[in-house]
Amino acid sequence: MAAALSYCKPSPFIGQFPSNFGKPVSLRSIEISTQASRITALFWGSKKSVKHQPVDSSLGDFTLTGSETEELKENPTKGKKVSVSIISSILDVSSHEWDSCALDATGPEKFNPFLSHGFLSSLEETGCAVKETGWMPSHIIAKDESENILGVAPLYLKSHSYGEFVFDHSWADAYYSFGARYYPKFQCCVPFTPVTGPRILVRNTSFKNQVFDVIVTALKDLTAKSQVSSLHITFPSEAEWYKLKDRGFLQRIGMQYHWKNRNYKSFDEFLMDMKQSKRKNIRQERKKIPAQDLTMKRLRGYEIKANHWDSFYKFYRNTTDNKWGSPYLTRDFFHEMGSKMGDDVLLVVAEKRDELVAGALNLIGGDTIYGRLWGCDPQVYYPSLHFEACYYQAIEAAIELNLSTVEAGAQGEHKIQRGYLPVPTYSCHYFIDEGFKQAIGEFLVRESNQVDLVMKLFHESGPFKEGIH
Repeated sequence: MAAALSYCKPSPFIGQFPSNFGKPVSLRSIEISTQASRITALFWGSKKSVKHQPVDSSLGDFTLTGSETEELKENPTKGKKVSVSIISSILDVSSHEWDSCALDATGPEKFNPFLSHGFLSSLEETGCAVKETGWMPSHIIAKDESENILGVAPLYLKSHSYGEFVFDHSWADAYYSFGARYYPKFQCCVPFTPVTGPRILVRNTSFKNQVFDVIVTALKDLTAKSQVSSLHITFPSEAEWYKLKDRGFLQRIGMQYHWKNRNYKSFDEFLMDMKQSKRKNIRQERKKIPAQDLTMKRLRGYEIKANHWDSFYKFYRNTTDNKWGSPYLTRDFFHEMGSKMGDDVLLVVAEKRDELVAGALNLIGGDTIYGRLWGCDPQVYYPSLHFEACYYQAIEAAIELNLSTVEAGAQGEHKIQRGYLPVPTYSCHYFIDEGFKQAIGEFLVRESNQVDLVMKLFHESGPFKEGIH
């Protein structure tokens, strides 16, 4: 628990949680004293740890109602009742059944590799997203009476807030200042991955909306029965974000930087849409690569060998050691994920005289390249290599593969001048206590206003010529 509180990152837009939140009533302004006393009455007291209460693997049976169930009556292979349960490992469900839910949820054209059984199971099998690292798998499975899986949701019981990319450390501090415990909490997400996509993965049936509601109800019931503080659904699709607002979740927005393919036939064609100064800067940066005797290669599937992953892990550790202090991912993860994901993996490497000196890991979806991790040889610094490996090579690959988007990961305003514009990201937050829910909700309104303003300003001063958005 101490480790979970050793680092507290404020919101990048509004700073720390409201300064008066969490103080004794006597120190707070009179205008919110009523709310303050209410929350204090609920939570003031000992900081003795509240243990998570184990819940039976069954979360109950639900009956589908309304006109959608007519198909169920006509088709005896589909039962009207849906049973929801928890599994302690994604390995308890077949890859075919899980991936069928994920593919139906996104559609083939929007296939999201991070939602696949291969990616999520790699995290568990190699000790990355497991109980010992503060990520206890508690995935949700919904089945009909014939044991057909109708929907799933990746869920973890968390003892900290690391690896989420939606920062709530200040909320934990607020809970602690009132003698309450924020951890453990439930997190519905893809671990260590700030990539937008559906989180309630439902098969494409005529009653899919009811199955969605059943899973959301089960998630909320589980949160209450487990006596945890909250449930967080991070980086859901925009459609889910809107749906969950009507189901008692608070809404939060964040910001990332994505590149959009405007039917470009070449990198130079993309550059012609840029303002002259930005175009010149990019060309100068790219010229530095061959001038340093560096060769760039894009490797996929079988082209990526064991020695590539071993080198990339060394590069990844250089990044984590300098930036975060400890790695989330193990060496075995990269080998396992690479073997399972095949051509969905794109590894950009830089070589100098046939020796690997840097790499950038990407995954390829239905219409998107997802840039995830970067690292380089700790002994040498190569100017502009980071921009080439992470941004320009991904753009070239997207043009070559006729993909619509490059998502370059979290944070980084320096991406704007290189053609990556701000887009909103989403998260949903369900709190058991109404007092904290109200206070955090007010915080999120102010934060959202600032995010909207920042995005507007960035777009107005963007790198593209007038009329290109």
